[in-house]
Amino acid sequence: MIERTNVLGVGISAINIPMALEVLDTWIRQQHHTYVCVTGVHGVMESQADPELRRIHNQAGMVTPDGMPMVWMSRLAGHKHVDRVYGPDLMLAVCEASLQKGYRHFFYGGNEGVSEQLRDKLQERFPGLQVVGTYSPPFRPLTPEEDAAIVARINAARPDIVWVGLSTPKQERWMAAHLGKVQAPVMIGVGAAFDFHAGLKPQAPRWMQRSGLEWFYRMVSEPKRLARRYLQNNPRFVVAVLMQLLGLRRYKLDI
Repeated sequence: MIERTNVLGVGISAINIPMALEVLDTWIRQQHHTYVCVTGVHGVMESQADPELRRIHNQAGMVTPDGMPMVWMSRLAGHKHVDRVYGPDLMLAVCEASLQKGYRHFFYGGNEGVSEQLRDKLQERFPGLQVVGTYSPPFRPLTPEEDAAIVARINAARPDIVWVGLSTPKQERWMAAHLGKVQAPVMIGVGAAFDFHAGLKPQAPRWMQRSGLEWFYRMVSEPKRLARRYLQNNPRFVVAVLMQLLGLRRYKLDI
C-alpha cells in the first residue's frame, strides 16, 4: 500500500519516479488492473466541487504528484523522499524502461492524428518501443456501440499500458468507467503529455517546472484556454491549503 498525503481530501501518493516505475512494473507482472491519476492543483481543485471525481482519484491505484505544490505538501507531511512525478516525465521514463521490460503501449486521446504523431515521435526517440495501437476519439460522447468497439480494439491489441490523453477530469472519468472493461493492467491519464511529446506544444523550461511556475508558462502560452483555470484555481488552492495546514478546516480521504 503506497502511503498518501491528504491534500484537500485528495490522496496524493508519496512517490518519486523510480518508485512509480517499480509499482507499475509490479502491476504489469501481476496483471493487477488499475489506473493512475497524474494530479496537480487543477485536479485537486476540480475535486472540491465534485465528490465523484474526488472518489475516482482516491480509488486510483496511484495519484502522482504532478505539480510542485503536491510535492511540497507531501514533504511537509513528512514524506521527504517525494519528488515530482510529472506526466510527461513519467511517460518518457516508462517508455525508456519498456525497451528492457518489453511493455506494449496503446495511446488513447488527443485531437485527430495526435496519437499517431505521438507514436511516431516516441518510436523515433526510443527505437524498438512497442506501440500496439492508437485512437483519437471524437469530442462528442461515444455511443455504447462505439465505446464497446474501441474497448474491443484496445483489448485485441493486448497492451500493458493504455495512455489516456483526454485532459482532466474527462480522462479520470474515462479510466474509472473502463476499469474492468479494458484488459490492460494499467491505464495512465497524462493529458497534455500527448501534445508535448507529439511536438505540438512547447514545454516550460526546466527551472520553471521545478520551481512551481509551469502554470504561468502554460497560461501565457494558451491564455484563452488556461487563464481562467489558473487565475481562479490557484488563489483558491492557496487559501484552502493554508486553512488545512492551520487546522481551520479538515478534509476526509474518501478511500
